[in-house]
Amino acid sequence: MIDMMEYKGYYGSVHYSDEDRCFYGKIEHIRGLVSYEGHDVDSIKEAFEEGVDDYLATCKAKNIIPDKSFKGLLMSGQALIFTGKLIFTLKRKK
Repeated sequence: MIDMMEYKGYYGSVHYSDEDRCFYGKIEHIRGLVSYEGHDVDSIKEAFEEGVDDYLATCKAKNIIPDKSFKGLLMSGQALIFTGKLIFTLKRKK
């Protein structure tokens, strides 16, 4: 099961809490924390999209360059990023 949504190049996780009986998630692969929740598919999607729009508006208002979610394949140091998921290897200390 794919538990990610995409909007404007940003990826958001989707999880379900049986205890709270709601869906929740956050925008993935950005330095800030933008979380959202909803009680059904439509409301979690709407909350995610509002979260992305609010994040971009806040960055613009504060003159901050917004982070972008990872997309595709990118080699960066010792990290391999592929379709929004981070797969990494660590250098061993000598």
